[in-house]
Amino acid sequence: MDLDKAIRKVPDFPKPGILFYDVTSIFADPDAFKYVLSKMSELYKDTDLDGVICIESRGFLLGAPFALKRSVPLVLARKSGKLPGDTIAKSYSLEYGEEILEIHKADLTPGKKWLIVDDLIATGGTLEAVAYMVEQQGAEVAGIFSIIGLPFLSYKNKIARYNPQTLIDYEGE
Repeated sequence: MDLDKAIRKVPDFPKPGILFYDVTSIFADPDAFKYVLSKMSELYKDTDLDGVICIESRGFLLGAPFALKRSVPLVLARKSGKLPGDTIAKSYSLEYGEEILEIHKADLTPGKKWLIVDDLIATGGTLEAVAYMVEQQGAEVAGIFSIIGLPFLSYKNKIARYNPQTLIDYEGE
């Protein structure tokens, strides 16, 4: 499958000068979605995982079916103020702003190994923030998965130690 053809590119979103890689077009194409999940399963078939942490919101769409297939817990990393319980939080920088993510503390059991899932890796700030929260709770990052990587934004400087895996990389356009 030519994954590039399944990804919608939107210039000047969310602000001028940014080319947005919209993976919602993958979810609208059952063949592309199956392909991504199949590749994800193949990449992590021999990885010891205790659970999946997926990042709001498109990461939810990847993490949920993967966790179900692997029969492991699914934990959500959400924007600040969206989770009702006792949370751990971490702020981070995006390529176009700043955010805060939170995870329920009770969900991050010490000693467990977690795969972190998001749709796209740009600067790596989002994934680095989630990895930080995982490690702060005494758990381990078993890997990072994303459909798209933007290596020209140097995300590996932040998260290389977690062996990030992507299905397609864009070098800037």
